[in-house]
Amino acid sequence: MSLTIARSRLLGAVFGAAIAVTTLQARAETPPNVLVVAQSIDDAVSFDPAEGFELTTVQSFNNIYQRLVQSDRADGTKIEPALASSWQAGADGKSLVFELADAKFSSGNAVRPEDVIFSLARAVKLNKAPAFILNELGWKADNVDGAVTKVDEKHVKLSWTADVGAGFALSLLTAPIASIVDEKTIEGEAKDGDFGNNWLKTNSAGSGAYAIASYTPHDALVLQANANSSDKAKLENIIVKNVPDVSARQLLVEQGDADIARGLSADQITSLQGKNGVKVLSIPSARTDYILLNSKANPTLGNPAFWEAARYLVDYDGISKNLLRGQSSVHQSFLPIGFPGALTDTPFKLDVDKAKKILADAGIKTPLKIEFIVFNDQPFLAIAQSLQSTFAQAGITLDIQPGVASDIYARGRSGKYEMTLRYWIPDYFDPHSNASAFALNKDNSANTVAKQAGWVIPELSDETLSAVKEQDPAKRVALYQDLQKKIQVSSPYIFTLQGNDQVVLSDKIKNYAQGLNADQVYYDKVEK
Repeated sequence: MSLTIARSRLLGAVFGAAIAVTTLQARAETPPNVLVVAQSIDDAVSFDPAEGFELTTVQSFNNIYQRLVQSDRADGTKIEPALASSWQAGADGKSLVFELADAKFSSGNAVRPEDVIFSLARAVKLNKAPAFILNELGWKADNVDGAVTKVDEKHVKLSWTADVGAGFALSLLTAPIASIVDEKTIEGEAKDGDFGNNWLKTNSAGSGAYAIASYTPHDALVLQANANSSDKAKLENIIVKNVPDVSARQLLVEQGDADIARGLSADQITSLQGKNGVKVLSIPSARTDYILLNSKANPTLGNPAFWEAARYLVDYDGISKNLLRGQSSVHQSFLPIGFPGALTDTPFKLDVDKAKKILADAGIKTPLKIEFIVFNDQPFLAIAQSLQSTFAQAGITLDIQPGVASDIYARGRSGKYEMTLRYWIPDYFDPHSNASAFALNKDNSANTVAKQAGWVIPELSDETLSAVKEQDPAKRVALYQDLQKKIQVSSPYIFTLQGNDQVVLSDKIKNYAQGLNADQVYYDKVEK
C-alpha cells in the first residue's frame, strides 16, 4: 500500500468517525497517535519553502524543514543551532562559516554542504514571493553561486556584499525561505529547470520532525513522523483538515473529533471559555493587520489625500473591542509590539467629518465606489462589513468581494485589485523584516508589499537601507521609529490591529507550543 493511500484512508477514517459521532451527539476521541487540527487551509499556495508565504504553509515549515539556525521557541530574538552545530563570523564582517551537525532528510540521505548550497541558491534563483528576504544579503541569481560555497565535507561558507553584519545575516537565516532541502531527492523531481518547485508545492524533502504524506488543496494536509529526523515526533500523524465553516470547527473540537481548532470567532471563544473537555490558549502574535490600497488602480486611490481620509474612516476601537474581543488590539504602525522600536501610539480614530473635509479639500468627489476583495473567512468578513459601514458615511461604497484566500493573494501580488484587507507577519526577528516589506521599493524590482501597492519610494528605500546597515542599536531603533512615523502618516497602507491568537485545544493535548511569530507553530512535542 502506498504512503499516500494509507494516509488517505487514515483521513477518511478519522472524519468518517466524526460524521458518525456528530449524528449520535456523543463525545468522541481522535486516534491516540494522530493529532487532528481543524482550520481553514484555503490560503495555501505552495509547500515549497522557497515559495510558500501564506499562514497555512508558514505554520507547517518548522515541522517539515530545518534551517542552519533557528529562533529559540521561548524567545524568538535568540538564535540557536539547528542543522549547523556551530558557526564562526569572518574577520571581514561579511561572511559566516557553519559546521554541519549530523542529520538526515526524510529520504534517509545525509544533510551535506551541497544541500545547503543548492537550497539557498534555488531559493534566490526561483525568485518567488519570499525571495526578497535573501536579496537583503545582496544575493541575486547571477551571484549567489559564488556566495554559498563548500569548505569541506562538514563546513559551508556564506558571504555577502550587502553592508550588513553577521548578526543580521543570522536573523535572515531563521526565515522559512532558508530551509534546507534534499538536493538528491529534488533533482529526481525537477522538470524544465524548475528546481523541483512544482513537485515541492505538494510534497516535502526536509529533515524536520514530519514529512508531507499527502496534500489535497482545499481539503487536507497529512503529515507523517519522519523516522530519520534528529527531532523525533511524539505522534505519528498530523492531519490539518480544511474546515471553512467556523461553526463546524467549533463542533468538531467540542465533540472530540478534532484536537485543535483555529480561527474561531470572538463569540465562539467566549462560549468555550471554561467548558469541559476543551481549553483556550491566548497567544501573543506579531501579526499586524492593515488595509492595502492599490495606488495604481486609479487616480483617487493614488492620491495621498485619500490615504489620509481613509485613516479616519476605520472604527478601530469598535472592531477591536466589539467585534474581536480579545483577539486583536488597536495598533497603527508596521512594527508589532515586541519588536525593537515598535511605535505604540494610536493617533487615528473614527472621525467621519474630518475624513469628509480632507476629501473635499483635495477635490475628491463622492459618491464613489471601490472594489474591496476580502478573504472568505472570519474575522476578515466581519471587519470588512464594519469598514463598509463607516466608509459609506463618507459617501464611499466598498463593494465587498469575498474570495478564497489563495486567489486574493494572487490578485494582490499581480496588482489586480483596488482595495484589500491583509495581515503581515514578520519573517524573522528583526525590525527590517517589516521595514523591507512596507518601506522598500526603489524600482519595482523586489517582491515587497510596497510594490503590490504600486508605491515606488526611492527616498524611503534609501532610509530603510541605511537603517539595516546601522550597527549602533539605539541609533538603529531611532531610524526604524522615524520610518514608522512617516508611513503611519502617509502611505497606501492603513495599519489597524495587532493580533492575539486564540487557539482551542482538547484538554487531552499536552505540550503544544506556539510563539510570537507565525512560523513558530510546533507539533513535534505534542502528546495526548
